[in-house]
Amino acid sequence: MIDKTVIEGIVADSLQGTDGFLVEVTVSKDNDIVVEIDSDSGVDIDTCVAINNAIDASLDRDVEDFSLQVGSTGLISPFKVLRQYQKNIGNEVEVLSGGKKFTGVLESAGEEEFSIVVQIKEKGIKKSVPQRIVFKYSDVKYTKYNLKFN
Repeated sequence: MIDKTVIEGIVADSLQGTDGFLVEVTVSKDNDIVVEIDSDSGVDIDTCVAINNAIDASLDRDVEDFSLQVGSTGLISPFKVLRQYQKNIGNEVEVLSGGKKFTGVLESAGEEEFSIVVQIKEKGIKKSVPQRIVFKYSDVKYTKYNLKFN
């Protein structure tokens, strides 16, 4: 089986000097390799092709056959790494925690926890009141960008 850390190293080298970052690498027992990347400014097809080519050139199909898929995270895919939280500070997100969904603006993202600001309608007040909610990553089922269509 192909070593996941080898793939992670190749991707890290390929993204060095860019605002791109690795989200996840998976390698199945059948050597199906899936690389998921993201970027602060967006991921284009040329970046995916360059990483694909770098991995393909670094591995020997005669020694170990594999399939390879390199792509960017989906716009509404759940966040998997801290850097995705950090790049989305100021954006509206959806959080599922404790069986409840919360929608608010991502305010901060640290090593152990993150916070969002939600608008709460209080009885007797016509205007919504902002409320900060702090979540530990371990208590959250998912967090994702809240895509809205107007």
